[in-house]
Amino acid sequence: MSGGSEEENNGSDDDSGQSHAMQTEIQESINIDPIEQSEEDETVDEDEASDSDEEHELELNGQTGTDVTKSMSSFNLHLGNKLSNLEVVALTKNKWKFEWEVPAVGMLMSKWVGTGKCFLKEDNDNCVSGLKQKLYKHWLNVYKMSGGINFNSSKQKLFFSICNSYRDILHCNKKPFYLKGLEEDSSIMDAYIMHALNHIFRTRDIVVKNDAKLSKNQDAVKEEILSGDRFLDHGFTRPKVLILLPLASVAYRVVRRLIQLTPSSNKVNVEYSDRFSDEFGAEAVQDDNDDGENEIANNVRDNENSNIQKSSKPSDFQVLFGGNNNDHFMMGIKFTRKSIKMYSDFYSSDMIIASPLGLITKIGEAEVEKEKDVDYLSSIEVLIIDHADVIAMQNWSHVNSVVEQLNCFPSKQHGIDVMRIRHWYLDGHSRFYRQTIVLGSFVNPDLNALFNRLCVNYEGKVKLISEYKGVLPKVLLQVRQIYERFDASSIINADDSRLDYFSKKVFPKIKDSVQGGIMIFISSYFEFVRIRNFLKLQNASFCLLDEYTKQSDISRARGWFFQGTRKIMLYTERAHFYHRYKIRGIQNLIIYSLPERKEFYPEIVNMLEGSDNMACTALFSRFDQYRLERIVGTASSKKMVSSEKNVFLFC
Repeated sequence: MSGGSEEENNGSDDDSGQSHAMQTEIQESINIDPIEQSEEDETVDEDEASDSDEEHELELNGQTGTDVTKSMSSFNLHLGNKLSNLEVVALTKNKWKFEWEVPAVGMLMSKWVGTGKCFLKEDNDNCVSGLKQKLYKHWLNVYKMSGGINFNSSKQKLFFSICNSYRDILHCNKKPFYLKGLEEDSSIMDAYIMHALNHIFRTRDIVVKNDAKLSKNQDAVKEEILSGDRFLDHGFTRPKVLILLPLASVAYRVVRRLIQLTPSSNKVNVEYSDRFSDEFGAEAVQDDNDDGENEIANNVRDNENSNIQKSSKPSDFQVLFGGNNNDHFMMGIKFTRKSIKMYSDFYSSDMIIASPLGLITKIGEAEVEKEKDVDYLSSIEVLIIDHADVIAMQNWSHVNSVVEQLNCFPSKQHGIDVMRIRHWYLDGHSRFYRQTIVLGSFVNPDLNALFNRLCVNYEGKVKLISEYKGVLPKVLLQVRQIYERFDASSIINADDSRLDYFSKKVFPKIKDSVQGGIMIFISSYFEFVRIRNFLKLQNASFCLLDEYTKQSDISRARGWFFQGTRKIMLYTERAHFYHRYKIRGIQNLIIYSLPERKEFYPEIVNMLEGSDNMACTALFSRFDQYRLERIVGTASSKKMVSSEKNVFLFC
């Protein structure tokens, strides 16, 4: 799905002006051309003026110097800062040191750590001072109407204060809405939506007011534009906020809330709302757990409020996948003075909502077809990646590719007034001004790598660090859980070391098994391929169940395994994530690699019900610390990776 027609996606009519020539164009321009005002709703009226950006308010009040700095919003301070060459060099070295820590309010065994000055220790009574009054009043009203009592101590306000710091954020212990974490998930969503709206509205305020001044006083301000930075308010293109989401149903939830949190005067008209509901609303979901018997869930529009038909699937699966499971979408949203325009042309949009797959497809098309481009990603100032844990079950490499594409020099001018582009865009420093907010229910090396390598915001970083109790008590059966640690000298050769340990220590014990019923659970597809190839070389009797297996082959494999025709089944975490099968006939469980999602561990182990053996073996190395601590608990995991012993037993 695209945000418009082919013509729209290719940008504006002006295809001239390459990025390398923009600096020259500024110097050579003779006329001052304010940004084109094609719609009357972009003009300034009394209502707009009364809710102006703080720079304009300060100008009217005659404040200068230190008073201005103290009163300016974090938006103005962040975008108005000029990086020195030494600061840019330091940022490119990616040497971040977390210098402070503060307990996370309302979250047991968790703390926020960050770089630079600790803003969370300060008095946060005014933490929404950078929020436009119109937005704040509407948000407060929505909060009270939903039954909220004390907004000042709410999770919404606390997380907004973190977003409002304009630091990069990694919060990967968020309890998602589909795992009975609706209140927490919604609070965080409200906070980042308000932050995004505030950023967009403040950006528009500055542009619209400067447009008005330029149209009235072109000759008077011409010299000021050429010599000063008062009218530098543009990026290369208009879109400033990008929100990456895994599924259309999740995007539906976010956009609906976005509309609710937009003040009434700014949403007199919501364009294409019916089309949005049709394309992003709920679809039927199929229960394929029992061979030959399928149940269809109710076609509901709102996941968290839906009544799904009786199903053997876990409730969290039903809520997450009970709606529209499309993972290939992309939509532009434009805010004007009185309307929200969905499906707007990407180049005239303020915000882009997309899945990683939807965006990576556009990037691929632009690489093949010269007339297409993705320059609308060149000026993203706020990137939000929500439900990163679900995206990790799709293809995280798409996220890396998208983020690497952000804040690059555009291939065309796209009709922008080059004399009003902020200097740090022209200097190629815009990635140092982009705020990235990554949200999910767990952290893994991929998420950490993106946060450490591709998030280089000069403001610094904030991340949540949590300790875990583990999920072993959720194993309902009396199963002997044997953890075997293998040695790996580095994370680079950890996969080779795992396979070597399996082939020499584990496989010899099962290859001559008469009983069969051996299920090998594997976390990644890469590991799955290696084990599959190894078993082929050993002429082992096995069947496959991974995320790419056809439905007919799945039913056949499950039948073979249950009947004993095939002794070994390979089962991947992604197959379990997308289908949540309950495998029958397991006698011996081998967890080749621990699952990323901690809730899967007890589900898999509990499948041993009816087994004569009631034992499972799990392999791990010291590089599996993140997964291990979520399953056995932080305290136990630390002992297990550092102990002189390499075998551990849990009953």
